[in-house]
Order: sequence, then C-alpha cells, then structure tokens
Amino acid sequence: MKVSVEKQEGSMALLTIEVEAEKLEKAIEEAYQKDKSKMSVPGFRKGKVPRQMIEKMYGPEVFYDRASDILIRETIEEACDESGEEIVSSPVVDIEQIEKGKPFIYTASVALKPPVELGEYKGVVIDKVNTEVTDDDVNEAIERERKNNARQITVTDRPVQDGDTILLDFEGFVDGVPFEGGKGGDYSLKIGSGSFIPGFEDQLIGQNIGEECEVNVTFPEDYHAKDLAGKAAVFKCMVNEIKYDELPELDDDYASDISEFETFDEYKADVRKNLEERRQKEAREAKEDAAVAAAVENAKIDIPGPMLDAQKDRMISEFAQQLMYQGMSFDEYTQYSGVTREQMKDQIEPQAETRIRNRLVLEAIAEAEKLEATEEQYQEELKTMAEAYGQDVDKIKEDITEDVEKMIRDDLKVRNAAEFLADNAVEK
Repeated sequence: MKVSVEKQEGSMALLTIEVEAEKLEKAIEEAYQKDKSKMSVPGFRKGKVPRQMIEKMYGPEVFYDRASDILIRETIEEACDESGEEIVSSPVVDIEQIEKGKPFIYTASVALKPPVELGEYKGVVIDKVNTEVTDDDVNEAIERERKNNARQITVTDRPVQDGDTILLDFEGFVDGVPFEGGKGGDYSLKIGSGSFIPGFEDQLIGQNIGEECEVNVTFPEDYHAKDLAGKAAVFKCMVNEIKYDELPELDDDYASDISEFETFDEYKADVRKNLEERRQKEAREAKEDAAVAAAVENAKIDIPGPMLDAQKDRMISEFAQQLMYQGMSFDEYTQYSGVTREQMKDQIEPQAETRIRNRLVLEAIAEAEKLEATEEQYQEELKTMAEAYGQDVDKIKEDITEDVEKMIRDDLKVRNAAEFLADNAVEK
C-alpha cells in the first residue's frame, strides 16, 4: 500500500491511498461470496452461479461497490497511521480508480491538528475568588441538613399551608375541554416549590381535605407545550392528604444522631471545616478555569470545520450514553424534546469549540514548558479508575493497551498545564 499526503489550506490534507491489485482481486472475490446468493442467472440455482458467469451477465463492475467498501474498511486506519499526520476528523473518501488487474486508488480528505500560536499565558491577570466562610454560610448548611432530616407529620384538622406537602387530584381544562397531560391522581406536591404553573400552588393554600376547588391559571407564553402557551386554564382539584415537616431540635442529641460527633458544637465546627475545604477546592477550580480562558483568549487557532463536527458528534455520543444510563434512548429523547440531532449540533457548537480550543492551547503550553505526567500521577489515576469500575488495580493494568495508556498520560499532562497556568496567574 502506498500513501501520499497533499497538505491543503485550513489544516486540511488529502491522502491518496493506492492498494495492490492483488488485494483488490481478493476483495472482489469476497464480495462475490457474500452476494452470489442474491444473483439470478437462468439455468443456475441461486448461490451456485460461477463468478465469471455473473460478471459476464452483469458486467465486471457488479462487485465493485462492495469490494471497495471492504478494501477501504481494511486499509483506511493503516493509511492514516502511515501518513504520519495527526488526523482529527473522520476521513471523507472518494474512489479514484477501481478496475480488475489494476491497483485500487482512493482519496481521503481529513482535518489535521491545527497549529497553535500562543500569546501571553504566564502571569495572566484573573479575578480573585472569595473563599471566606461566614457564620451565615455555616447556619444555612446546618439548616439544609436539618430540613433533610425533618419528619413528615400528617394533619387532618387544618387547611393547606405554605410549605405543606399534599396529595392532590387534579384535572385541567382549556375552554372547557380537558387537555393531554392535565390530569393526575394522588400527586405529591410541596406548596411553594414552584413545581406547577405560577399561581397554581398559591390558590391551594387554605383548602381543606376532601373539598373540591377550582384553580384558575394562565400558561406562560414560553410554555413547552405550544398548544397551551399563553392560554387560560381551569383546574378542578381536591386535596386528599396534608403533611408538614417537623424539624428536629438543634442539640447534642441531633448531632449524635446524624454525625460522628457527640456535641452540637463539634458538629458545627465540622460543618465549617467542610465548607472551607469545599470553598478552597472550588476557588482552585475557578482559578484554573479563568487562567485557561485567558490563555485561550490570547492564543490564535483556526479550527478546521471537520474537527469541530467530530467534536460535536463525540459530545452527542456522550449525551446519548448518559441517557442510556437513565433508561432512555437518544431517539426517544429527540421525540419527546422535539430537538433534532442537527439542531442539537447547532446548540452545542460553542461548547464544542471551547473544548477544542482549551485542549489545543493546554497541549501547546505543556509542550512549550516541557510538562509531563509523573509516574506517581499515572499510578494514582489507575487506582481511581479501578475504584470507579469496581475492579482490582492489577486487572486494570493488565487490560490497558498502549493507546489507552498514552491517552491517560496525555490527559494528565493537559491537567498539569492547567495547574501550571493557575500557579502562575496573578489574582487581583
């Protein structure tokens, strides 16, 4: 196989791949074996027609399409490797020559990793993040946890109040006609949560268990169901149950129940300590993000279109994987949301471009500063992977290929570059 590279503008290249005639003949024979059962020739049973007879009747090019697919699939990856170029997109293939007895020639248009012209990146000025933890912050954290540990008490001797959780039957009507999705039974609703249309929950305050009432609302103009947007609706409702949250006392007993500490003061001190650690971590991440953004802003990169398209496809694949874990397919999501794949690609284009620019700049900085991943970092990353997959770290090491190891080390190197930028940034 011969591979030649023609560099083009905009970090694009055209690979010309020439495959030996012998391999083309082998691919044509493989195509014949796969397709012969579909061929009909008078006097022969299906699947028993000699190849020469089929080619004589239908022409020698009858197997070319499948044979070219076979050859391209078998050779494209090796051809890209042989080119010696850093290819960052899927190849767009065009067949130049396919004829029995001659080499098979095709081209592949590919995007190459674009050059990065670094600007100022050491000592960039960024805003200082406030990491102070106040008494109010501590009290708010304690109150959130207190609410999480509240006990729900059922009441029957009073009407609905703000903050109650109720079981509700409801049915909605527009112009006297029920609409799809507007009916529910024993629906759990926390009053004041804002889960329903604005004004809906407020009108349930004061209602008693078992009494029917009407709630009058207007759907927002930007409501997701376009046939209901901006329309007035009437909901017939009945409250079936009322519960309220009984908050525990903030004392030593409470502290010992929900934590490892015996006194409330010890528990409160630990809450402050955890908040301070979290603020420091968040501040460090914000510092890295700001330093990277500044370095990217100062750099010059022309991203080839196919590279951006490839990144968008990867992001959509990642999203589809997340949906699968939640029990939903990507097709189901597009059906329910009304957003097509192409519309989603348009929506995520800014994030895709940011990802590419950040990565390219960090890689360039790592190279300029001769940053590498340490062996300690690599081994620690393997331990983290083992914990995430619930496997022994030795098993992880056995399964990792050279390509995967390189990818992990490259990711760590990029992470080191981000830390380098943060360490050298000037906070104001």
